[in-house]
Amino acid sequence: MSDWIISIEGTETGLYASAALALLAAFLHAVLGAMQKGRFGPFVSRSVIDMIYGVFGALLVFFVVPWPEPHMWPIFAGMMVIHAGYKYFQALAFSRGAYTVVYPVVRGTGPLFTVIGAWIVFGETFNAVQWLGVAVLLSGIFGLAAYNLRHITVDRVTLVPALWLAVAAGAFAALYTTYDAYGIRATADPFTFIAWFFFLDSFFMPLWNRRRLLAVPRGDWPGLLRHGLVGALVTMGSFGAIMLATRLGPVGQAAVLRETSTVFAALVGFVLLGERVGPRRLVLMVLIAAGAVIVQMAA
Repeated sequence: MSDWIISIEGTETGLYASAALALLAAFLHAVLGAMQKGRFGPFVSRSVIDMIYGVFGALLVFFVVPWPEPHMWPIFAGMMVIHAGYKYFQALAFSRGAYTVVYPVVRGTGPLFTVIGAWIVFGETFNAVQWLGVAVLLSGIFGLAAYNLRHITVDRVTLVPALWLAVAAGAFAALYTTYDAYGIRATADPFTFIAWFFFLDSFFMPLWNRRRLLAVPRGDWPGLLRHGLVGALVTMGSFGAIMLATRLGPVGQAAVLRETSTVFAALVGFVLLGERVGPRRLVLMVLIAAGAVIVQMAA
């Protein structure tokens, strides 16, 4: 698989694969967000998910992928700090606000910052039509958040703080997208970076939430572990896909396509969480999808 990924870098096939991987990451990320808003809550759910994908990561780093080059260790250190910040603010936001309000703000804040970061770090530029697509996508994302903010009645007291926390999480999302793209391009084998990411990234949440984990009733652990296993597989698919997408194609385009996760999140919120999707929200979702299509088609 590594040889094939490396062989299509810089080719038209690689660009198509990058777009497909970014869309896959969008869908899986929306599912993951909903799972953290479920029965066990964002802190416990994410901690167990991380513990389980850390086991998978350990198996990969010690028995499957090549050992990292020496220059990768400082990159891994920075990666751990950035992802810890992202998880911290996202978990706080999800614990204080309605999922369909908070999630669009987290994801909507990210692409603009990522496009700017990709320009600074990688020299990537968008043309005028692509910037129009970004504007359309962001108008849909923030319009969706504003509509939900106006109509959703649950968690109203903590909703405004949740929105500020969501903005912070979105900033960290942009930072980790750009930084991880740099990291996965800095190593010869992309799966070395991905495997070490999952191993090293698995420590923060369980350690931070160890008291919450110890407080989980013994009878809840079988269900929690099943939940965590599914979540771990979804997480590995989501983050692995977006990392590969940023190695194969432009970082900014992959980031914008991933933010169609807001559309998937609204659908997941409707199907799994019982949150209603009306005609106005449907129009805003169409704007998000249209913006992503414009960015991709104008490249």
